[in-house]
Amino acid sequence: MHQAAAVFLLAFSAATQALDNGLMRTPPMGWLAWERFRCDIDCDNDPQNCINEVLFRDMADRLAEDGWRELGYVYVNIDDCWSSKTRDAKGRLQPDPKRFPGGIAKLARYVHDRGLKLGIYGDMGTYTCAGYPGTTLDTIETDAQTFAEWGIDMLKLDGCFSNSSVQEQGYPLMSKALNATDRPIGYSCSWPCYQGGLPPKVNYTILGEICNLWRNYGDIEDSWDSVLSIVDWFTDHQDIIQPAAGPGHWNDPDMLIIGDYGLSMDQSRSQMALWAIMAAPLFMSSDLRTINSGARAILQNKAAIAINQDPLGIQGRRLIKEKSGIDVFWRPLSNQASALVFFSRRTDMPYRYHTSLKALNYTKGTYMVYDVFSQKVQPMLKDTTDFVVSINPTGVVMWYVFPAAVSKTGTATVFGIALK
Repeated sequence: MHQAAAVFLLAFSAATQALDNGLMRTPPMGWLAWERFRCDIDCDNDPQNCINEVLFRDMADRLAEDGWRELGYVYVNIDDCWSSKTRDAKGRLQPDPKRFPGGIAKLARYVHDRGLKLGIYGDMGTYTCAGYPGTTLDTIETDAQTFAEWGIDMLKLDGCFSNSSVQEQGYPLMSKALNATDRPIGYSCSWPCYQGGLPPKVNYTILGEICNLWRNYGDIEDSWDSVLSIVDWFTDHQDIIQPAAGPGHWNDPDMLIIGDYGLSMDQSRSQMALWAIMAAPLFMSSDLRTINSGARAILQNKAAIAINQDPLGIQGRRLIKEKSGIDVFWRPLSNQASALVFFSRRTDMPYRYHTSLKALNYTKGTYMVYDVFSQKVQPMLKDTTDFVVSINPTGVVMWYVFPAAVSKTGTATVFGIALK
């Protein structure tokens, strides 16, 4: 299939009806506590890493002061274990008084004062996954109103201690309740994850009408095997899930673990590239107070972020799966541009992959190429020109590809760099 035809079909298939709250027209970006900090509530013995208001203020400070906010990382998201074990006298959720003595509304004001947004966690069930009070069918409206009064900007609604009948009723009802508060609150649903992620149990048309993003698959862990399992599931089922994504409604392969302990630098670049190609939400889950410079450079790569945030909102696809262990991914972008990722599953040595743009379904013409991670302009390529990319084991080469014919002068400025 030629590139132009593929863009049309992908865009048409992505035009499902979206949740009508006007939010998250590009994949949301920010920081989320869970993978790095889990349910550490021992603030007496581990004050730097426990789930308390200090942690979230610290992360808000880092997003605001270390260049993250200007790149689009604006959400500071609380996950499980924030609440008291009981509701208050009026039946409302309440934060743990020892770990959040100022309350959630005060924390929201702190976050908002720094030009950021605050997200919170709930569960469409009797209890959260860690055993804290969940949201049952009779408390949906109360909880939505509570979150709105606190100044919450995003809700992640999990699905532990629940069943398919409750979820089928509860997730749409929470969407309606959030909209009824008149506060714009982005809505992340874990519903499909609990139903296997695939039809007939999962109806992606309905999801697109009630949720801004949804978790399709299990939780990410801090390991390369976990990243690979997620990539494999998303690519194996791309014909089903890719059409569901688009502005305001996104597939969510879970958090970025770049900057934690389980990935090498090459593997970190691979996660960033593949999440960008998949138009995935970019929620970091690392300690931004101590993150190393290599991980920071990957997460703050302007070209990778721009590809992820492309306003067309079309999720990319795997084009080729080679027996050599090389996968090639492609995503159409605005202004006739596109992104390519050459991904190596190999673990032995760098692999020299030979191909041409014509072999990757590009139409006849001359193309300008920018290498996202080397941050270098490549020689212009004709569609028929054979080229070689050298890909490190478990690594990627990521390209931004731009047709030279679009610019009458033969030059274009992309990510602040003149392509010639």
